[in-house]
Amino acid sequence: MAELNQLGGSREITLGVMGGGQLGRMFVHAAQRMGYFTAVLDPDSVSPAGRVSHHHIQTSYTDPAGLARLAEVAHAITTEFENVPAPALAELAKSRPVAPAASAVAIAQDRAAEKTHFASCGVPCAPYAVIETAEQLAAVQDQLLPGILKTARLGYDGKGQVRVRTRAELAEAWSTLKQQPCVLEKMLPLQLECSVIVARGSDGQCVNLPVQRNLHRNGILAVTEVYAGNIPVALAQRAIAAAKSIAQGLQYVGVLCVEFFVLDEASPEGQSLGGLVVNEMAPRPHNSGHYSMDACDVSQFELQVRTLAGLPLVQPRQHSPSIMLNLLGDIWPEGGVPAWDQVLALPGTHLHLYGKLQASKGRKMGHLNITGASVEQVRNTALQAARILGIEAF
Repeated sequence: MAELNQLGGSREITLGVMGGGQLGRMFVHAAQRMGYFTAVLDPDSVSPAGRVSHHHIQTSYTDPAGLARLAEVAHAITTEFENVPAPALAELAKSRPVAPAASAVAIAQDRAAEKTHFASCGVPCAPYAVIETAEQLAAVQDQLLPGILKTARLGYDGKGQVRVRTRAELAEAWSTLKQQPCVLEKMLPLQLECSVIVARGSDGQCVNLPVQRNLHRNGILAVTEVYAGNIPVALAQRAIAAAKSIAQGLQYVGVLCVEFFVLDEASPEGQSLGGLVVNEMAPRPHNSGHYSMDACDVSQFELQVRTLAGLPLVQPRQHSPSIMLNLLGDIWPEGGVPAWDQVLALPGTHLHLYGKLQASKGRKMGHLNITGASVEQVRNTALQAARILGIEAF
């Protein structure tokens, strides 16, 4: 990768990304800021990343001609969402460096394989059962109820998930999910949710962003809070160590987000599991890391560029307390736009919109980062912005 780390040189070095969504768009912006050309493969003619990239290859993710074209123009290739077919990444890797590797993405695409990997790394997860057959459904232990039935593949933002309380509800939910391979996870007494973003280079060097405290609504991330004391220090240290262990176990190269549940330590489950269990991982930058664009000296997207190009990794430093508000299409008034002028009149607000042409319920249209000198100031400003935008207080 020696040629890739020649920043701002006369030779055109191009970094490619599979997927044209908002994560790809922010990767493209970070790469271009650092002097790289970019290429996006995405079938959507108006994809957020494709519209701002030097090259937009408008084909499906498995189209042989499209993959060949991406390998022709890009010197190294990454992905911006975990559901890019792993075989397509493997095909690209025959001729170009690909990070993360197809093998790591394939594990992240399968909840059962993912949980097996967590266990191999010594990181506890919620008690679960794999359900692929009627016999496995009948064999589910009563202790796993109530639980959440999740499709083993292709679920995200609360999709492909059904809460079940009884065996009858479990059977009905599996039928509703068309008897796809699923994982049933026991519902645990949660205090909160958090995530850790790590970046690991091909040389094994691994750095991390601070632990992010997350609030989800309807299965979609709503608020991320990042500041000293957002979760107990000992738990934060364990979460960081667990995320790095998971990355190391994969021999991962790239940016990886690992999501955790913090349990009620007074409960039997909290005591037996040590108060912290892993939920899932995402082999890419993550919604909960968007605050790093304005609150850290190195963002998650610059880390993605650095890992792909073989540049040195430095431990990011957070210079400001921060809160991130996810901006969904729900807050767009019919025929209009939210009151951005009022929001941007508040000190420390940083608006990031994704260039999507159509707002719809539950669709991620952008995010608002709030930074300030103190946690109190940031929270006050974030709550004011939420009121203006019609976002529920937190």
